[in-house]
Amino acid sequence: MVFKKITLIGRSSDSFDDAVDDAIDRADETLNNVKWIEVDELGVEVAAVENREYQAEVEVAFELEN
Repeated sequence: MVFKKITLIGRSSDSFDDAVDDAIDRADETLNNVKWIEVDELGVEVAAVENREYQAEVEVAFELEN
């Protein structure tokens, strides 16, 4: 088995948990064989948006197909 890891950034106006869920949902929609996800960083964008935007940077590992 060979795995590949990519970084995704999920966003939410509500919470860090929802930002992580955003990234997980996107990974599930667009990648095959997702095996695990690691949360790397959490941050809040305040300068470019009217309200807070929670962000979660996650690493997604998925198995490459033969």
